[in-house]
Amino acid sequence: MNERLRIGIAEAVGTMILVVGGAGTAILATGHFNGPKSSVGILGVALAFGLSLLVAAYAIGSISGCHINPAVTIGLWVIGKTKTRELPYYIVGQVVGGILGGLVIFIIANATRVHSATATNLGTYSAKATGFASNGYGIHSPGGFPVGTVMLSEVFFTAVFVFIIASTSRKSMPVGITGITIGLTLAVIHLISIPVDNTSVNPARSLATAVFQGSWALHEVWVFIVFPIVGGILGAALWKVLRPESDEESLEESEEVAPGPYGKRAMPGQ
Repeated sequence: MNERLRIGIAEAVGTMILVVGGAGTAILATGHFNGPKSSVGILGVALAFGLSLLVAAYAIGSISGCHINPAVTIGLWVIGKTKTRELPYYIVGQVVGGILGGLVIFIIANATRVHSATATNLGTYSAKATGFASNGYGIHSPGGFPVGTVMLSEVFFTAVFVFIIASTSRKSMPVGITGITIGLTLAVIHLISIPVDNTSVNPARSLATAVFQGSWALHEVWVFIVFPIVGGILGAALWKVLRPESDEESLEESEEVAPGPYGKRAMPGQ
């Protein structure tokens, strides 16, 4: 198989895992179906996103590096850690995989629950009425935060996220730790920012739910495309400024060796 096509497919699979695991938890396990007593809450959703990223990292890290996020891909491209000719394959794969993940959850959530003896919400699920775990601001923000605050939140937290991802490209990074590091980082970011806007820091994740919510989410999704990308560029650039060249690993170096559990094409720093 063509190497770039392989990257696109791997990114689609990884992004689908992230959306099904993270947004799926927010949609299916936060009280709508089984009542508030069974809700996993903010902590559960945050851990679901972090763990989904972690397992995806170990699943496809050796193939594509497991960006599964256009903001990550573009940020790493700006500092020379993603090849220009591979950009479309990464981003298209991420968007398609995210939407496929959203479709899986949409189909599951819309199944009529007439056969469940314990169901408390019989009938068809409405993605439009519930929001389908979409990102939003103002009246669609869980905490009622205005658009300006949401913009700042997305820039800041995506910058932190990509800064930490870029930092794993250093030669002194212990092999095999990246997946754990970025998974925990994503979980912490969700713990902080779910009340602000349901947490994006990932345009593919935001599109994946907005297309099925179908009304206000599509109108507002531009915020969760533009500002995570801005944050990703800033975070990657900050790392590039701060780190000495002696502790940097180039894209060429990372592809010439096969350390750790990821094989030839490692995640940054692996």
